Amino acid sequence: MKKLILLSLTMLVIGCSKKTETVSPDALKAEVAKAEDDFKNLSQSKGIAEAFYAYADSNAVIKRENDTLIQGKENIKKYYSNPKFLKATVTWKPDFVDVSADGTLGYTYGKFVWTTTDSVGNKKDFKGRFHTVWKRQKDGSWKYVWD
Repeated sequence: MKKLILLSLTMLVIGCSKKTETVSPDALKAEVAKAEDDFKNLSQSKGIAEAFYAYADSNAVIKRENDTLIQGKENIKKYYSNPKFLKATVTWKPDFVDVSADGTLGYTYGKFVWTTTDSVGNKKDFKGRFHTVWKRQKDGSWKYVWD
């Protein structure tokens, strides 16, 4: 009888244990790279404010001029809704993509180009480097938590 109870308890524990999905690191890196590319494409089609809002995790933080930190999706959208960004465009491409061993975080870095247009139509480019930290969401999508 003791063996039957022990066997039953063992089967119960095995049956109730959480099964973890294993995804290859290369597949996860490809997902992060795609999220980065989709983010860039949305900024070009719908504008910077919409893209930074759509791809922000609810706890996202961005660091901008003078080491200013802007926290939260709504504040990030408000920041990029400033008229100075309405005529601006941005493009970027990651030079490097990696993910954490557990597949919950990823990061990218690379070069960007901001292009602004003044009131008479003159364009000016600002070049630099970006670093973005991505968090995998419960639905499997990726949102940035730091940019």
